[in-house]
Amino acid sequence: MKKIINPWLDLVKDGYNCFGCAPGNRYGLKMEFYEDGDDIVSLWKSSDDYQGWLHTLHGGIQSTLMDEIAAWAVARKLQCAGMTTRLDIRFHRPVPTGPDVTVEVRAHVREVKRNLAFIDARIEYGGEICSEASMVYYCFSREKSASDFYFSGCSTEDEQ
Repeated sequence: MKKIINPWLDLVKDGYNCFGCAPGNRYGLKMEFYEDGDDIVSLWKSSDDYQGWLHTLHGGIQSTLMDEIAAWAVARKLQCAGMTTRLDIRFHRPVPTGPDVTVEVRAHVREVKRNLAFIDARIEYGGEICSEASMVYYCFSREKSASDFYFSGCSTEDEQ
């Protein structure tokens, strides 16, 4: 797996504080991302701070994890910024929380039609799929990605 460099890190002083991926957001998920072939992967350490039921990850946080990794799939694989236009989730089994719990969040771009990207994502724990999502992302032009979303490209450490 190749570590993906966060292209927005230089914008912290300008207000970059994404709940999903900003490393300095004290309440955020602090996700980091890797490229594994066609997939984008995040190994995320769960916390009781994000539980719904006792020691169980809140469904909204699961949704956020999959939505965030889909955005990174668009950024890395399509080299543009995008936004969620549809998010369909199936919850199969509880995702535990706690200091020793690391879940795998994985996504890939299934298809691109014009300016729409169709993305599949899932959360796994202990070798089992706990939740799955299919999403549609609207992909902005490279010009709009740069001017409105400060996106200048998404590379891996070995490409630097």
